[in-house]
Amino acid sequence: QVQLVESGGGSVQAGGSLRLSCAASGYFACMGWFRQAPGKEREGVATIDTGGGSTLYADSVKGRFTISQDNAENTLYLHMNELKPEDTAMYYCAADRYRKWSGRCSMLSATFGYWGQGTQVTVSS
Repeated sequence: QVQLVESGGGSVQAGGSLRLSCAASGYFACMGWFRQAPGKEREGVATIDTGGGSTLYADSVKGRFTISQDNAENTLYLHMNELKPEDTAMYYCAADRYRKWSGRCSMLSATFGYWGQGTQVTVSS
């Protein structure tokens, strides 16, 4: 049974840092983090090809967030620095066994078939 379990969310002040973790069961070719704020659509934050390690980031988080993986622990991370109030959202871990975007991983939520329950991140000004 596929499981993606997120942890590490919380409340921080602007400028602070958090590290999200996603413990995964099974093999996935693509993994990533998405977020959804109240009243907004879910958006891709960062994704990683677990084989080659290539990454994609949303423009809004480039230079502040880093996605990484620990293959031995089968865990995905999102290191978030210089957090801003607009980063406030529910953050979801996502994964898929296939590279569905012309043989590559993408930032499109439709290309990910497995999702975690989410972890809340709240950034206060």
